Amino acid sequence: MNQPLWSPGDARKADTNMARFSQWASAKLGRDLSDYRALHAASIEDPAWFWSSLWDYASVIGEKGVPPYLVDAHKMPGAKFFPEARLNFAENVLARLLEGDALVFWGEDKVKRRMSSTELRRQAAQVQSMLRAAGVTAGDRVAAILPNMPEAITAVLGATAEGAVWSSCSPDFGVQGVLDRFGQIEPKVLIACDGYYYAGKTIELTERLTEIVSKLPSVEKVVIVSYLGQAASVVDKLNAVLGRGKIAETWAEAVLSQEAETPTFNRLPFAHPLYILFSSGTTGVPKCIVHSAGGTLLKHICEQHLHSDIKPGDRVFYFTTLGWMMWNWLVTCLGSGATLLLYDGSPFYPSNRILWDYAAEEGCTHFGTSAKYIDALKKSGLEPRTSHKLDTVRVVLSTGSPLAPESFDYVYEHIKPDVHLASISGGTDIVGCFVLGIPTEPVWRGEIQGPGLGMAVDVFDDEGKPLRRGKGELVCVRPFPSMPICFWNDPDGQKYTGAYFSRFENVWHHGDFAEWTEHGGMIIHGRSDATLNPGGVRIGTAEIYRQVEKLPEVQESIVIGQEWEGDVRVVLFVVLKPGLKLDDALIDRIKTQIRTGASPRHVPAKVIQVADIPRTKSGKITELAVRDVVHGREVKNKEALANPEALELFRNLPELQT
Repeated sequence: MNQPLWSPGDARKADTNMARFSQWASAKLGRDLSDYRALHAASIEDPAWFWSSLWDYASVIGEKGVPPYLVDAHKMPGAKFFPEARLNFAENVLARLLEGDALVFWGEDKVKRRMSSTELRRQAAQVQSMLRAAGVTAGDRVAAILPNMPEAITAVLGATAEGAVWSSCSPDFGVQGVLDRFGQIEPKVLIACDGYYYAGKTIELTERLTEIVSKLPSVEKVVIVSYLGQAASVVDKLNAVLGRGKIAETWAEAVLSQEAETPTFNRLPFAHPLYILFSSGTTGVPKCIVHSAGGTLLKHICEQHLHSDIKPGDRVFYFTTLGWMMWNWLVTCLGSGATLLLYDGSPFYPSNRILWDYAAEEGCTHFGTSAKYIDALKKSGLEPRTSHKLDTVRVVLSTGSPLAPESFDYVYEHIKPDVHLASISGGTDIVGCFVLGIPTEPVWRGEIQGPGLGMAVDVFDDEGKPLRRGKGELVCVRPFPSMPICFWNDPDGQKYTGAYFSRFENVWHHGDFAEWTEHGGMIIHGRSDATLNPGGVRIGTAEIYRQVEKLPEVQESIVIGQEWEGDVRVVLFVVLKPGLKLDDALIDRIKTQIRTGASPRHVPAKVIQVADIPRTKSGKITELAVRDVVHGREVKNKEALANPEALELFRNLPELQT
């Protein structure tokens, strides 16, 4: 393709935060950094200069300390940013709220609420006051099982104002899934809801919460948010069953009764823990990834203010749950002066229009979602460009898995032609992105635009040498502030080092199979550990998905490598649209599409119809779990899956015995 799908005009480019920062940085350094690639090169040549400059440019609140702002820059892990700085995450996020709505919330078609900036500050202060009364001090853990609702935002800000460490999951987690996570980090306070809505169903949580709290002896206080209107009865049941005094209270009793009006902010070291996030846990008990307050704040400012061009007064939506790092990312958007548009429930209930109804009605400027949602929307036939008035939408963000080229086409043809489509990729591991959107650069079909500022991203071959062309391992060769502080319960750092630094010495190895493009962008071909290897040739699973998703009959697919006769053969499982049956003609069409669109090596040896595909709580398909089932190996942590029963569809299939 010789032409980009979209380019910012000169006026739009000049009006971006990125352009303004480039001018400011050019004046500071005394050289022209107006071209993004020059700015990026400067940001990785001297990480201390870049992150210190971003602190100044963004007017981060706190004590920056004195140079050096990066100690042991040659050590990965081991580098330390801003060793003398002191700040508070919540103080920085709350300082830039505008008057009016801070939060808007839709809970399917059941609930609509708004929260002003004044009320957000007040309720965050009330949460902080409640936590202090419960004996919570800096470093104690506060855990939450909540929908993406206003109380979740006020709770995280109240907790982090005090310096408590926040960790959360979504209310669809099972008992063991919660215990696998919170049991490791031993929270002092648990904040949960009485239930939630999904796809028109009402799911009560009383029994689940009773079992969870009974098995978390570290919890000294439980606060129940009323979403279904049953908080009082849940509290009564918890107090009756647990026999630990009046351990549980409703949100109204525990929080809204507090007198506080504004939070007080406990300024702590840059590397003070802010969040504990969890790996997906599909191959064992989840890793507890500890992120710093300063590192998270600076990384998010860079991504949101510069790369996503979020400005005061913007209205930011991201379809996420509290079990996905994009929720933590979304919280920080308040620090750019944005209103958050929160949604909880199914993105297709009561119809496939619901999220676009929300975007249009609330004047959304940034619409964030997953690649899978965009593909599902495309297959549903909805054309938001004609069905909705989307004048305010400037940016569409997509992550969670690689965005197929055809989904790029769909966004520009059927959502909005004049929009910055930012496919982004990073992860829970860095609570941010390695590669992402660049608002001053063109968007090319199927490509992530480029590496983020301050991120020395590269692609290595198996020998650890940079690959300018071809597929290899995604790495980062210089330190950045949102590297995890540590893993919880990993005192000697062996798990942490093994996770990222065992493959290439002193280099972050992320585990994605990636490739540079001729435009300086990147294509992610899937996870390295899910890469197929037929005949010794490495194939990224995303390359196959891109072709299969073009077929209207196929609703979803998952591909694995099956060990077979001393080699690996490619096996493709497909979920077809309701009422369709896989026959020889459709198998031939699927194989032909893959052969012509990718290569003969990508063509699966077997194509098998299944009724469902297992996925994690954040919606990602689980190739490794399916591969284990096919090979008769135990899947170690089914609690990490949203639909673990789907695994049985892949066990002992006769089609895989020949």
